[in-house]
Amino acid sequence: MLIQENLNIQEKLTILSDAAKYDVACTSSGVSRKGKPGSLGNAVESGICHSFSADGRCISLLKILFTNQCVYDCKYCINRCSNDTLRTSFTVDEVCKLTIEFYQRNYIEGLFLSSGILHSVNYTMEQIYQVLWKLRQELHFNGYIHVKAIPGADPALIQQTGFLADRMSVNLELPTAEGLRKLAPAKTRDNILKPMKQIQIGIAKQLHQEGGYLPIGNTLRLKKEEPSVFPEPAREGKNLESREARAESYEKTHSGPKLRLGRSRYGNYGLGRVFGKREYFVPAGQSTQMIVGATPESDYQMLAVAEALYQKFGLKRVFYSAYISVNEDSSLPALPGGPPLLREHRLYQADWLMRYYGFDASELLSESQPNFNVFLDPKCDWALRHLEQFPVEVNLAGYETLLRVPGMGVKSVGRIVAARKTAALTFADLKKMGVVLKRAQYFITCSGKLMNPVKIDQDYITSHLLGDEKRNVLDIQHKDSYRQLSLFDDMHLERIPGRKEAVI
Repeated sequence: MLIQENLNIQEKLTILSDAAKYDVACTSSGVSRKGKPGSLGNAVESGICHSFSADGRCISLLKILFTNQCVYDCKYCINRCSNDTLRTSFTVDEVCKLTIEFYQRNYIEGLFLSSGILHSVNYTMEQIYQVLWKLRQELHFNGYIHVKAIPGADPALIQQTGFLADRMSVNLELPTAEGLRKLAPAKTRDNILKPMKQIQIGIAKQLHQEGGYLPIGNTLRLKKEEPSVFPEPAREGKNLESREARAESYEKTHSGPKLRLGRSRYGNYGLGRVFGKREYFVPAGQSTQMIVGATPESDYQMLAVAEALYQKFGLKRVFYSAYISVNEDSSLPALPGGPPLLREHRLYQADWLMRYYGFDASELLSESQPNFNVFLDPKCDWALRHLEQFPVEVNLAGYETLLRVPGMGVKSVGRIVAARKTAALTFADLKKMGVVLKRAQYFITCSGKLMNPVKIDQDYITSHLLGDEKRNVLDIQHKDSYRQLSLFDDMHLERIPGRKEAVI
């Protein structure tokens, strides 16, 4: 398929922003960089989401492909070479022009750039590098940039690009090598994992040079333990000492994983904050994406792969993308119910539990129970299968134990741990702290008492939890996640006229 070169930049933008909609990149930047004299833009670590990409997700990145031409014939991909579709490609100058002009109009605060394979992997990676080099060096763009590292490209090109990008990602695409052989025969697991490893090693060396982290095998750890997020107040009176002693004794009988409060258990693999004139290598870390439902792997297999990626490659995030049927092929699954959005949602919830709540993939699922209950969130599902560990006493249970209670999050548990040092907490106090008592009430006690007289029975609790969860399931299943939006689309929203307007 020949590339159409007689298109204007607006026509190319329409085609190549639409072609990029299946790459998941809707996340906070993870890097903080202040503006500096002579440069345009900055990057905000805590999230920069106030605009819309072409796929309708609320992000502030200009999300495009450099080209939708591709030499590969991946069966699930809309841009595969065997598809009869209009092909085009930006030039380096056009991508730079769009980025700068959109930034100046306050449409975006950063760039997400991916690409099909144009001519060869090295040629494509070189074009991406040239875009970043011109943005950073000639146009002095200081905003956030996320780019794809092309598997199989020359390591030198990936290295050079990494010093210009904030985040890089290499899409795993499918969780198993067998799935790749079946649906993407031109791609191999080895080609995908090599740049991942290269990026990980580059980040690790840089962190070691900064003095904050030490490389240990395939992972990183802090040189010194960080202080607790919730420092202990000055001790006043024997009651506080007695309460803490009882809490310590209680926790000895409730073993659980030891976490750094409020942090991913796999660490923060990236510098995060970058200042000065020095160039940093992928300061916001790396991520990847797996397609959900294109191949028959179970939820357990997908979580196990994600867990291994976090542990071995220091990934910042693993994204899950529900498979959308865009091609007709006998090797692809039929989806009579549409994309498996609910399954994608459960995997994201489970991924969060693994990173921030201390769960292992083998705790959430197993070979005997390989898939999630779609009507219950993974945390509730786990708690119902381990009722022997509940109820727990809120005023005594440790931080790690409370994190496993449905309806309690990192913030609410942190507030509980801080507040109970000075007073015994009640259910009313928990509600003010953000605990979702509709879920938590079945799994906790306050001063030895349940909130309501309930049976600690799996069937009884499940029947009561399913009411709220079924409503959530309905919202997810009917969410129109794939309606295409343009940066210039007015959405054609109609407003009901007011009484005065109706009279006129």
